[in-house]
Formats: sequence, structure tokens, C-alpha cells
Amino acid sequence: MASSSNNFHYHYTSNNDDEFDKYYQDLFDNQVEATVEDIPRERKKRAYIERNREEGHERLWNDYFSDNPTYPERMFRRRFRMNKPLFLRIVNRLSEEVGYFQPKKDATFRNGISPLQKCTAAIRLLAYGGGADTVDEYIRLGETTARNCLEHFVVGIVDLFDDEYLRRPTEEDLQRLLYIGEQRGFPGMVGSIDCMHWGWKNCPTAWKGMYSRGTGKPTIVLEAVASQDLWIWHAFFGAPGTCNDLNVLDQSPVFNDIIQGQAPQTNYYVNGRKYNMTYYLTDGIYPDWATFIQSIRLPQSPKHSLFAKRQEAARKDVERAFGVLQARFAMVKNPCLLWEKGKIAYIMRVCLILHNMIVEDERHSYTLFDEQEFQEGDQDFTFSNNMATNLDGIGDRRRRIRDKHAHQLKEDLIENIWTKFGHLPND
Repeated sequence: MASSSNNFHYHYTSNNDDEFDKYYQDLFDNQVEATVEDIPRERKKRAYIERNREEGHERLWNDYFSDNPTYPERMFRRRFRMNKPLFLRIVNRLSEEVGYFQPKKDATFRNGISPLQKCTAAIRLLAYGGGADTVDEYIRLGETTARNCLEHFVVGIVDLFDDEYLRRPTEEDLQRLLYIGEQRGFPGMVGSIDCMHWGWKNCPTAWKGMYSRGTGKPTIVLEAVASQDLWIWHAFFGAPGTCNDLNVLDQSPVFNDIIQGQAPQTNYYVNGRKYNMTYYLTDGIYPDWATFIQSIRLPQSPKHSLFAKRQEAARKDVERAFGVLQARFAMVKNPCLLWEKGKIAYIMRVCLILHNMIVEDERHSYTLFDEQEFQEGDQDFTFSNNMATNLDGIGDRRRRIRDKHAHQLKEDLIENIWTKFGHLPND
């Protein structure tokens, strides 16, 4: 009997042959490419560029620091964001106490990069907010070196000047702040508080939802308290961008001294009534606490209109401080290109310290009051340095801060401002 192969069909055509050849050729090409990639290639040598750093230092010295500099003082102030004596003070302090900024020689006894070059590179990066290689052509520093200069500069400034220029108000500072508040119609006012958002371009993808608000870009929040001279007395940085002012306030240590009983006790009078707790001027988002004074949203009387005008004008101090901070240091204004949040916090902190140093150095040029008056004149406020010896009463002090009906301070301020400024022609 003849056999049958109907259970197995093998149909051979020329198309099948072409597809088999193509498949085999692709497989062969892939194997060849994988083999070539496994062959070790010769490592490309790092390019060496002779930058003549000595010439860079000499040019920098002749342009700004010699007895007869090329550029005058006003151009130095614009490009370095501070006056020359202040910058030289910073350079001298860093070169004396930070090893990275001390003058060195290499193995061939050739002078290394000078402290002036390193500090200038760091200041230029903070002031202009450009890439690390933007200072190469003029200061003669490579990209990696410029980045190292900035990192060491930031750490050095924070270590040397943090306690002096990012501190709580002393008794003398508080006396000056209360005097200024009295002159502006707000006895007991020590500043205004608000928040600023700093964009974070290179925020990690896993954190983007936490630091973005809706479809916006990731940001990090800075809470600050500023006075009329733009000095920033309190700074709380690092809250995610999804937080608003209220969420940041819940995390902020702004009232820690009051809660823990470590703040000086201050007594002052408003409209003949005695008060003992200082306060801040805020916008409408902040709660109605005893330590916050907001404006009047829809004033209906001349008294309320005058109070709203004065309060909103004085509250702009902190917004002016944010604007000046961003104008001085474009790195804070532009989206941050760093990846690590710790380094970002250092950058913000050093910008705040430098900002306060500049304010102290230039305060005499724009102060609108006589500094001797608040020291010699008779004022309606007193101080006491009685500090709590334990943490008893923390709940009571917290309730005092958050009490909405503790006193009629806002009404007394309305009457005080109307009495003081109500009959002036400009108002």
C-alpha cells in the first residue's frame, strides 16, 4: 500500500528563500556589531589647555583692584553686586581661614589660582547665573575649577558669616525695628512675612509631583521676614512647591523663640493700650492670629482706606527684599540647574547672607531716619530679657500666638494711623 504524507505540508517557494536569507543576514550583522562593541577602544586623552592663569590674575587686578583701575567703583559695584571694600573683606577672610582659598604653588613652584580669581568666579556665577564655563575667557578658570570655587565659596561663607548675618534680632536690633515701625504708624511691628518660589529645573522625576503645583514647573519655597531696610531676619527654605504660605507656616520655626519662651518681652502702647507681643504684616492668605496684621480687603470708610493703604505699603518690604535678592543674584531668579537639594539650600543660604552683608554695608546711603533718635529719644516701649528656664507653658504661648480674639490690636492700629496720618495732604 502506498504511503501518504497528507498530515504534513511543506510548501517551498522562492519568497520563503529570500526571507530566510534576509533573516540570516540580519542575524549575522547583529553578531558582528556586538563583537565590535566588545573590542576595547583606545581611551581619548583629556585635552590640556594652557590658560595662563597668571595673566588672568594680572588682568583682573589691573581692571578692578590696582591703584588706578580700568573700571571705576560704580562698575565694580554693578558687576560684583557689592562695594570693593566688602568684597576684599570677604576675600581676605576666606584666604585666611579656608584652605582652598589660600595661595599655593605647584610642584614646579608656579603660582596657583589666586584667591581673587576664585572668589570673583564664584561671585560672577551667583550674580549672572550662567554656566560654569562662562568665566573661562576672562578669569582663566576651567569649568570644573569654577564649579569647585563656587562650592567652596558657598561653604566658606556659610561657616564664617552665618551666625553674624543670618541671626535673630538682638535687643538693639529689635529696638531699631520697633522705632521704625512706630514712625510708620505700626508700633510693635518688626517686619513683614511672605513666601517666594524658586524654580527647580532638574528636579528628580520621582519628586516632580511633590514640588509642582498643577501643570507648573517644580519649585522650592522660601519663607522670609524682612524689615524696611531689606534685611532678612528669618529664612525658612526647602518646602515643596505644592505648599502655599499656610502649609509653609505650619512647618516654619518662625515662632519657636516665642513658643519656647526665649524671645525678649516687649511692651509698647497703641492708642493708649498696652501690648507685649510683636507682630508681622502679612497679606490676606495668612490666618487671623495675634502675631499677624492683615490689610482690610474692602475698606468702606476713610479710616479703613488709610489703614489699608499704609499696611499694604509697609507689607511690600518683604516683596522688595525678594526682588532685590533676585536682581542681585540671577542664580536665584533663574530655574536652578542643580540636582542635589542640599547644595541648593547652601546656594540660597549664601545669597541671603551676602544680601544682608550688602544691606549692612550700604544702609547708611538710603536710611530715611536719624539713627541717633531711637537711641536717645523717649519711646513708648520697653524690653525685658527674662527667659524661660523650662518648657512649661508652651501650650499657653502657642494659644496666645494663634488667638484671634486676644486683643483689639488691629482696631487700635486703625485709630493710631488715622490720628497720625489722617490729616496729611498726601493721604
